[in-house]
Amino acid sequence: MNRQPATASRSVVAAVLLAILALAPASRAFAAQPAGHASGMGGSAEGLFVAEIVLLLLVGRGLGEIFQRYRQPAIMGQLIGGILLGPSLFGLIWPGAQHMIFSSDPAQKSMIDAVSQLGILLLLLLTGMETDLRLVRRVGAACFSISITGVVVPFVCGFALAQILPGSLLPDPTQRVVAGLFLGTALSISSVKIVAMVVREMNFMRRNLGQIIISSAIIEDTIGWLIIAVTFGIATNGSLQVLPLITTVAEVALFMVFSFTIGRRLVFTLIRWSNDSFRSEYAVITVILIIMGVMALITNLIGVHTVLGAFVAGILVGESPILSDHIESQLRGVITALFMPVFFGMAGLSADLTVLADPTLALLTLALVVIASIGKFSGAFIGGRLAGMSLKEATAVGSAMNARGSTEVIVASIGLSMNILSHNLFTMIVTMAVITTLAMPPMLRWALGRLPVGNAEKQRVDRELLDERGFVSKLERLLLLVDDSTVGKFTAYLAGLVGGGSGMPTTLLHLEGAELPGPARERGPERASNQVKKGAARSARAVSKAEDTPVDKMHLTARTELEATTETIAAEARKGYGLLLVGLENALTDNGTFSGTLNDITSGFDGPLCLVLNGAKDTGKMPMLRAGATVLVPVNGTEVARRAADFALALARPHRARVKVLYVSQARKDSRPSSVSHRREEAVLKDVADLADRYGVTVDTAIRARATPDRAIAREAAKGAAMVVMGVTQRPGQELFFGDTATAVLAAVGCPVVLLASERVRRSEAQAEEAKAETGA
Repeated sequence: MNRQPATASRSVVAAVLLAILALAPASRAFAAQPAGHASGMGGSAEGLFVAEIVLLLLVGRGLGEIFQRYRQPAIMGQLIGGILLGPSLFGLIWPGAQHMIFSSDPAQKSMIDAVSQLGILLLLLLTGMETDLRLVRRVGAACFSISITGVVVPFVCGFALAQILPGSLLPDPTQRVVAGLFLGTALSISSVKIVAMVVREMNFMRRNLGQIIISSAIIEDTIGWLIIAVTFGIATNGSLQVLPLITTVAEVALFMVFSFTIGRRLVFTLIRWSNDSFRSEYAVITVILIIMGVMALITNLIGVHTVLGAFVAGILVGESPILSDHIESQLRGVITALFMPVFFGMAGLSADLTVLADPTLALLTLALVVIASIGKFSGAFIGGRLAGMSLKEATAVGSAMNARGSTEVIVASIGLSMNILSHNLFTMIVTMAVITTLAMPPMLRWALGRLPVGNAEKQRVDRELLDERGFVSKLERLLLLVDDSTVGKFTAYLAGLVGGGSGMPTTLLHLEGAELPGPARERGPERASNQVKKGAARSARAVSKAEDTPVDKMHLTARTELEATTETIAAEARKGYGLLLVGLENALTDNGTFSGTLNDITSGFDGPLCLVLNGAKDTGKMPMLRAGATVLVPVNGTEVARRAADFALALARPHRARVKVLYVSQARKDSRPSSVSHRREEAVLKDVADLADRYGVTVDTAIRARATPDRAIAREAAKGAAMVVMGVTQRPGQELFFGDTATAVLAAVGCPVVLLASERVRRSEAQAEEAKAETGA
C-alpha cells in the first residue's frame, strides 16, 4: 500500500494546526490595538485582514492538496477548509480565537468580502475561458438533449421544494418564487471543472461520451448563469412582474447578441493590440481584467448580476486566437492560488454545520441531497436515452452531471448576499454540494470503466493523438516577411494555406527596398503590398473551401517596412510568433551561401524558420499546388523531418495535392526486411502515412538506398515535383547554415525549395571565445 498520501496528509494537517496556533495570538494583539493605531503590520484592521488571508490560503491549499492526493477535487478541500475554520469546528472548540480572527465587525468583514466578491468574478472569467463552444458544435444534438432535461427536471424539483419549505428557512416567506428560482438553479447546474477533471483522469477526453459529457456541462453552465441573471433582475424588482421580466430578458438577449458579434471582434482586437503595442509586463492580463470589469458593469447596468458579464467575457477571451497558453496559465495561476481559496473558504465560513444537530434540519438536508441527486441523475439519464444512448452510457452521463461543486456554491453565495436564502438554507445547500460532489468522482469512474471503446472510435482517438505531436496544429501566430518578387508572393500564398483554415493571426511585413526588381518598384509599395495580401487571402479562401470554414476567419495584418534588420525582427518577435516565413529575392549568393540581408533578418528570431527559396533553375514562376501536383518531403526519422512532413501535408490538403515521402537509407540495399534499420525505416514512413490520413492527403512512400541524400532528393525532384519541403537544423554560428546536405540540395534541385528549420541554437560567449581560440582568430 502506498503510504505517501497518508504521510503528506499528516504533514499538511500538522502545518495547518501550527498556523492556527501561531495566528491566534497575533490576531489577538492586532485586535487589542486602538482603532487607527499604526504598527509594523499596518494597524489592527490590516493585520486581521492579512491573518484571515493567510489562514484561508494555508488551510484551503493544505486540505485541497490532501483531497487531490485521494483523487477528489481540490476545490472541495478549500470549501471544507472554510467550514472547519467557521463556527462548525474552529468556532466550536476555540470560539474566542475564531471570533478574533474572523471578526463580525462590518468594516473588518467588508475587506475580506471584497476579495471574495472579486474572486467570484475571476472564477467566472476562468470558467468562461475554459468553455469550448467549438466542442459543443462538434458533438451535435446529444448534448442539447442531455442538458435541457438535465436542467429542467432538477430545476422543477428545486422550485417545488422551495414552495413547501418551512418559513423559518426563508428570510422572507413571501418571496418563495425568487427563492425557488435560486434553489432550482442551484440544484440544476453541474460543475464543468470537476466533471472535466474526472473525464480527463479516465482518459475519456477524446472519447465520444467524454466530449458529450463535457459539452452538456458547458451548456448547463451557460443556461444556469442566464437563469441567475434573470432571477437577479426579478429579485431586484422585489416581485415577479411581467413587464420588468420581459425587459430583463430582452436586455440579456441583446447583450448576448452584441457580445458574440461585435464584442467578439472587439475583444480579439484589444488583446492583439495590447500584446503588440505594450512593452510593460503582463499588459495582456491587465486588458483581460479590464474587459471582464467592463462587461460585468454592463450586466450590472441592465439589472442582472455581474457574474454573467464575467462569464461571457471569459468565453470571448478564451476564443481569442492571439491568447497564448503562457498568458492563460499566468492568469489561471493567480486566480487558482489566491482568489479560489479565499472565495471558497469564505463560502465555507458562512456555513454552520452545528445547525444540523436539529433533527428537523438534518432530515431536511438529507431530503435535499436525495432530491438533488435523483433529480439531476434522472434528468441527465432521460436526456441520454432520448439521444439514443445505451443504458451504460446514460448511467455514466447521469453520474457525471451530479457534480455541483463550485458552481452551486457561487449561486448559493449570491442568494445569501441578496438575503434570498437564510444562513440555515445556505448551510443545507453547501452540505448538499459537498456530498454530491465527493460522491460523483467514484461513481463516474465506475460508470466509465464499464464502457469499452469501439474500433471506429479508437481510430478517431488515435488520429487526434497525432495532432498532439503535430507542428502546424500547435502554431498560434505567423510572422511573414516578403518582398514583391515572385518568391515573395509565393511565400504569402503558402502562409495562407497554413493559417487560413484555422484563422491563425498572421502579420505580413512587406519589404520596400532597392533590391526589388525594376517593375516592382515602378508599381509602388502600396500596390505591391496589396498584391501580396491578395495572394495570402486567395490561399486562405482555398483552405476555407476545402475545410468548410468561414473565409473571414483569416486575421491578416500587413504593413510596409523600408528595411528589415535584426532589431526590427527581434522587436516584432517579442509579440509571440510560432513561425517566421521568409520569401525574398536574391536570398542566396552566387556561391550558394545565404545573403547578408537574410542572415541579419533571421538572427533576430529564435523560433522555427521557414525559408522559401528559388530552385537552381529559376524560371521566374512559382507553382500553384493544384490537384495532382506533387510535394516531395525527404525524411530521416528526426523531429525536424517530421515537422516538414506535417507542414507539407498542411500545404497539400486544400488543393488535394499529393505528397511523396522519401527515406534515404544508409543501410545496404540487400539488407534483410527483419533488420533493425529496415524496421525503423518502415516505422518512420508509417508514422507519416498515419499523419497524412489525419489530413486526408494521398501519400506515396519510397526508400532509396546506397545514394547520398542530396543526390537521391535531386533525382526524385526531377521526376516532376512541384516543390521540395525539407526539415533542417540550424547550426550554431553567426551565419545561417543548415548543413552540407541542404546546401547541396539547393544547388541541385530545379523546383522551389522550402526549408523548415528548427529553433536557433545560440552559442554562449564562452563557447564563442573557445571557437575563436581553436581557429586562431
